[in-house]
Amino acid sequence: MKNRLFDDLSGLTSESRNPDTLDIDLLPTMGILEKINEADTQVPTVVRGVLPQVARAVEATVTAFEKGGRLIYMGAGTSGRIGLLDAVECPPTYGVPEGMVIPLIAGGEAAVHRAQEGAEDDPALGASDLKEIQLSGKDVVVGIAASGRTPYVVGGLRYARSLGCATVALACNRNAAIAEEADIAILPEVGPEVLTGSTRMKAGTAQKLVLNMITTASMIRMGKSFYNLMVDVKATNQKLVDRTRRIVMEATGVSYEEADRVLADSEHNAKLAIMMILSGLERAPAEAALARANGFLRLALQQLDNDGQKNAV
Repeated sequence: MKNRLFDDLSGLTSESRNPDTLDIDLLPTMGILEKINEADTQVPTVVRGVLPQVARAVEATVTAFEKGGRLIYMGAGTSGRIGLLDAVECPPTYGVPEGMVIPLIAGGEAAVHRAQEGAEDDPALGASDLKEIQLSGKDVVVGIAASGRTPYVVGGLRYARSLGCATVALACNRNAAIAEEADIAILPEVGPEVLTGSTRMKAGTAQKLVLNMITTASMIRMGKSFYNLMVDVKATNQKLVDRTRRIVMEATGVSYEEADRVLADSEHNAKLAIMMILSGLERAPAEAALARANGFLRLALQQLDNDGQKNAV
């Protein structure tokens, strides 16, 4: 089949040769590292240029979450693994259920640890993977492909659109084929790689920055922070138990011992512990106040203050 998905790669900037690194094979270690570092410094500036499109993706994600929908990443190879990295951190960081942010990678779990190169060439596989997780019109699907034309991603985005899902294309080439399959196109064109075609480098960095922004901004919009503190973090190991304690201490000014005491009363729920300390409420009314504010801690405290219910702390 001859189409844009299988055309010659030479027209893609992510696949072209970088004139600044033609001598890289002659350089000593420090010279190589300086070339890589200089190339990397270009990435945040390029990403800044696509922030309006990232904002649209965040709005679509928040809308999906508010309707009970999910955020689904899909990609192949490095792009799929970058989606996985971002998705798996959401439950412990924000206390959201497993399955609220889902990463799909061409070739399945085996492709996480070892390249499954042929898996990305089948558009039907992308649709099949979405059917397997019972995709619905409430979900938002983000297709990730440095080249912008991975058939697996194209097939997935087409299927998602057929169900009425919000769709996002994330690619590092301006003329990305997946942009035509999505409602929102995020195209940070970072240019040629230090080593030609090694899109795990600048392109991968750009993709990671964008995905981090989508989840972080969406979770903040869903009330998962208090100021800049991660108040819904799950204390699933000793490091996170300590982090939860420090979050409560930072937010309220209480002692180590008092933070531990209230965290024990709140089953190590940092948000609830902070609510209890700052409001002076016992657990049940503090939970009710948070529920009325849809989990937004600042709003819950403000509502109590407006009602004259909050005690002086």
